[in-house]
Amino acid sequence: MLNRRRVLLATVLGAIGLRLGYGSAAAKTPANFPVSHTDEEWQKILTSDQYAVLREEGTERPFTSALLNEHGKGNFACAGCDQDAFSSATKFDSGTGWPSFWAPLDGAVATSRDASFGMVRNEVHCSRCGGHLGHVFDDGPKPTGLRYCMNGVAMKFHPATA
Repeated sequence: MLNRRRVLLATVLGAIGLRLGYGSAAAKTPANFPVSHTDEEWQKILTSDQYAVLREEGTERPFTSALLNEHGKGNFACAGCDQDAFSSATKFDSGTGWPSFWAPLDGAVATSRDASFGMVRNEVHCSRCGGHLGHVFDDGPKPTGLRYCMNGVAMKFHPATA
């Protein structure tokens, strides 16, 4: 039986489904970044999981990234364009299930306002290709007090060379 409550519920659930990527929502609108590709090119370059995070602003499940337990010396780079973004010297265990850092490398990332899911957060994206890396919060350790909570699938690790 169709009534106003069911129509409203279906509308709300449909809108949530589209925001979560369960529809034909388009990938992030391209901007002017030093590294840019068409949507089709990004889909060929990236794995489906990388594409979902970097280009569609998705989030990987917590505790699933191999980079969460990466403790070697080196840099964590954007998986989309290979630009180094974070040093292992700033990585810490936040207990959240995602690789976390207290500071990015100079000029490697930029932030923008993210008002999705009924909350306001600061999105972190690669300054070179615009790929979505994660979010930054103000509950991190000293010296910055920031927690850059990154999706491991959106990054790769470059070990330091001797």
